[in-house]
Amino acid sequence: MKSLIKFSPRRELSSLHKTMDELFEDALGFGKRGFIDRSFEPLVDIYEDKDTIELKVELPGMDQKDVKVVIENNVLQIKGEKKFEDEEKHENYHKIERYYGTFSRSFTLPNTIKQEDIKASFEKGLLKLTLPKSEEAKPKTIEIDVK
Repeated sequence: MKSLIKFSPRRELSSLHKTMDELFEDALGFGKRGFIDRSFEPLVDIYEDKDTIELKVELPGMDQKDVKVVIENNVLQIKGEKKFEDEEKHENYHKIERYYGTFSRSFTLPNTIKQEDIKASFEKGLLKLTLPKSEEAKPKTIEIDVK
C-alpha cells in the first residue's frame, strides 16, 4: 500500500508556509491573505480491501468540470483549478483562509491495479476513485489438510 503514497516536498513546505502565515496573522490580530495564483493540495483518504483500493478526494466548492483525472506511466494524477468565487469585489477582506488556484496530486499505482476498469464519481465536492485489483493481487485462502 505504501506505493500509493508519494513524498511531496512542496506539500511539506506549503504546510510550513501556512503555519508561519498563521503565526503572523495571530500576532497582528488579523490577516490579509492573497488568493491569486495560490495552489493547494486537496486532502485524500485511501482505503483498501481485498478487491479494490479507493481514493476519496475532498474538493469542496468545486464542480466536476474543474477536475481532471489522468493515468500515465502507472501514475494516477488528479489535477484542476479552484477559482475564486467572489462576484463582488471587496477591498477590505480581513482574512481569507480558503485556498484558490491550481492543484495536482499524483499517486504511483501498483502493477496489480486493472487500470482499464478504474471508475470515478463526483458528488457534493467529493471525488471518489475505485481502483479494482487484478485477480492475481487478491488474497487467496489455501485449505490445510490435517492427517
